[in-house]
Amino acid sequence: MAKTSSVEKNKKRRQLVAQHADKRKALKDLIMDQSQPLEERFRAQLKLAAMPRNGAKVRIRNRCLITGRPRAVYRKLGMSRIALRDLGNSGAIPGLVKSSW
Repeated sequence: MAKTSSVEKNKKRRQLVAQHADKRKALKDLIMDQSQPLEERFRAQLKLAAMPRNGAKVRIRNRCLITGRPRAVYRKLGMSRIALRDLGNSGAIPGLVKSSW
């Protein structure tokens, strides 16, 4: 089980990303628009830099929804390989069987 503080920190980051997503996208579009004057694009870049860093989508860490484990997390399922195996062995996931050859 991961530290509770790490899991909570990641939850706060997800909330900040959702909260600032529209404003960040608008500023980034303005910065990348070559038809805009250079001064206006620079002002937009300063506004983007003034926003909270944890509001960037890149700062989010994929974690297991069950254990909070940060590594070996399947994106599609949202859980780690260990949690997936435990649930599969207990029969909680239909169609998942342990392979043997």
